[in-house]
Amino acid sequence: MRIAYLVNQYPMVSHSFIRREILALERRGVEVVRIAVRGWDAEIVDEEDHLERKRTRYVLRDGASALMLAAMRTLLTQPGRFIRALALAWRMSRRGENPLPLHLIYLAEACRIEPWLRDADVQHLHAHFGTNPAEVAMLVHTLGGPQWSFTVHGPEEFDKPEFIGLRQKVLDSAFVVSISSYGRSQLYRWVDHPHWPKVKVVHCGLEPGFCNASIGAPSAAPRLVCIGRLCEQKGQLLLVEATRRLVANGTDFNLILVGDGEMRTEIESLVARYHLEDKVLITGFLSGDRVRQELLAARAFVLPSFAEGLPVVIMEAMALRRPIISTYVAGIPELVQPGKHGWLVPAGDVDALVCAMQACLDTPVGKLEVMGEAAHDRVMARHKIDTSAARLYDLFQRAISATITREKSSSGSNQFPHSN
Repeated sequence: MRIAYLVNQYPMVSHSFIRREILALERRGVEVVRIAVRGWDAEIVDEEDHLERKRTRYVLRDGASALMLAAMRTLLTQPGRFIRALALAWRMSRRGENPLPLHLIYLAEACRIEPWLRDADVQHLHAHFGTNPAEVAMLVHTLGGPQWSFTVHGPEEFDKPEFIGLRQKVLDSAFVVSISSYGRSQLYRWVDHPHWPKVKVVHCGLEPGFCNASIGAPSAAPRLVCIGRLCEQKGQLLLVEATRRLVANGTDFNLILVGDGEMRTEIESLVARYHLEDKVLITGFLSGDRVRQELLAARAFVLPSFAEGLPVVIMEAMALRRPIISTYVAGIPELVQPGKHGWLVPAGDVDALVCAMQACLDTPVGKLEVMGEAAHDRVMARHKIDTSAARLYDLFQRAISATITREKSSSGSNQFPHSN
C-alpha cells in the first residue's frame, strides 16, 4: 500500500501526533509519501522532526513560479480536468472566508501535487485538517488524482463549517476521520443521514515507549503545568486570573506555561500587572524530552480550554500518570472522568477553575497517585498509536479496494487506475 499524507505545515511542534501516525503506518508496511505546503524552514526542536523534514516534499519551496508553471502545464495537458477543478475552486470561494485568489492558489498547489502522486504511484491521499489541506486534496482528486480522505480535529472546522465548505469535502471524500465522538457529531450536522457512514472515529495515539519507563508519583511540590499554544482557545488568560485569586487567598504554588504563540505578549503583560512573575513561568516551545520532564515534575496538568478537539497533550499527561484539570469541552469528557482522573470544570468559569486547582493542590500525593494510575490505564486502553494505525490501515485498504472494483467494472481508464 502506497499512500500520501498532505499537511499544511510539517513537521511542527504541535503536530507530533501526525508523525506518530505516519511512523505507525510504516511499521505496518505502508509506504507513506509526505507532502507539506510549507515547513522546510520552520523552527523545530525534536531530532525526529529533523528526520521527518528530510523525508517531506514541500509545495511552496520553489516559489510562486513553480506553482504557475504547474498550473499552466495542467491546463495544457489536461484542460477538461483543469476547468472542472477551476469551477470547484470558484464554488468553494463563493461563501468562503478566503477570497477567490487564495482558492486559485490552492488549485495551483493541487496542480503541482498531482504529478508527484502519479509518479510515485500513490493509491490514496489523506489530508490532516478539514481546512485548506482538505480543499487541496479535493482539487487533486478533481484533477485526476487518487481517492482521498481527511482527518478533522477541531475546533477550527466546527467554528466555520459553511465557510470552509465542510459539507462538500465530506461528500467528495472516500471517508472522513474524526478524532472523537464529539467531532463525529459535528460532522453529522452538516451532511445528510445517508452519508453518516462515511464518518469514522479514529483516536490519536501514543507510542508504547512514551510511558514504558519507570515513572514516579505526582510531585509533592505545589507545581502545576499547562502545555499548549499560547492562544485564545487554550484559556491561559483565565488560568492567570485563577492564579491571581489563589495567590491572593494565600495559596503558594507555581504555574508553568509551556508553549509559545500569538498571545504570549498579552499573557506576559497580565502576569506582570498582577505581579505574578515569581509564580508564573512561560518557557516557550520545548523539545519532546523537555515537555516530558515538565510533566513529570508537576503535581497535575491543567488546560482550561474554551474550544478543542481532543488535546494530545492531555493523553500524554495521563500516560505519564498525572491527574488532569480541564474543561467540559468537545472530546475531553470522553477521555477524562472527573473524580477518577482529575477535575473538569465548565469552560470560562474562573470560580470553578480556582476551586479545582485548590482541590488539586490540597489533595494528598497518595490520592493523586491513584488518580494518575487510573488515568494511565484509561488512556492506554483508548489511545495506542498502533491500534489507531491498524484502524486507518483498514480504512485505506477498503477505500483502495472499492476504487479498484469500480474501475474494473468501468470501461474507461485514465492516468490513475484508482480514480474517478
